Amino acid sequence: MPVHRPEQIRPRRLFLVGLLLTAFALLHTAPASAAEAPDATATPARGSAHMGMGVVAHDGQDGLPTGTRATQSEGVDVASYQGNVAWPTLWNSGVRWAYTKASEGTYYTNPYFSQQYSGSYNVGMIRGAYHFATPDTASGATQADYFVDHGGTWSKDGRTLPGVLDIEWNPYGDACFDKTPSAMVSWIRDFLNQYKARTGRQAVIYTATSWWNQCTGSYAGFSATPLWIARYASTAGTLPAGWSTYTMWQYTSTGPTVGDHDRFNGALDRVQALANG
Repeated sequence: MPVHRPEQIRPRRLFLVGLLLTAFALLHTAPASAAEAPDATATPARGSAHMGMGVVAHDGQDGLPTGTRATQSEGVDVASYQGNVAWPTLWNSGVRWAYTKASEGTYYTNPYFSQQYSGSYNVGMIRGAYHFATPDTASGATQADYFVDHGGTWSKDGRTLPGVLDIEWNPYGDACFDKTPSAMVSWIRDFLNQYKARTGRQAVIYTATSWWNQCTGSYAGFSATPLWIARYASTAGTLPAGWSTYTMWQYTSTGPTVGDHDRFNGALDRVQALANG
């Protein structure tokens, strides 16, 4: 019967220990790599919503407008995810007006608001602010107050546009914020009435036709309110019920410098007219 000396057994033990440690390391790192992979289905963080966030997913995109820039004034809309915006670059490219996200619900304000809102003004643009509506978190009047108190006010300086109510798909849950069409119409009306009471101006409604039809039941009673239509295509397409024309059109989310580009339905003097009230 062979006899194993201690010095013969020790290398075998060290070899087996090494194999076990290697296996353990591989098992340990696999879950970590999986955890780092992005979850495409995850609900975005509150406050991260922005104008047009749901357009491509719900309405798709199909081309760009052609042959209209000579008679329409180019604009952009921005939010915190775009950080500090290169306003001189946009100005040199022909952009003449801009909207900045100021607030969302009653729980969020844009940390880049000052750079974006004042920066556009400082290069010569006509600027305004918008509010991303979350009708399931607070009333329309309450959110209008929050908006006005956090950057959404208006002044007759010829360079400040009226505030915008961004009302579109809910990125955090039910597309219509768990509201019936009649309840949604009431919420929008409360926001508009309170905004006008606070600023003396009629707010602009930003929306998409398909969302409007679904979530307001194709309500046609806001036709006197300026419309900012969202549609990423070569034409603005069919407008929501009640409107025969649009004031502004968000036509792409893939433009240069800032992705979200817009056309005002008229030359720069019409933008100035809206600013002056």
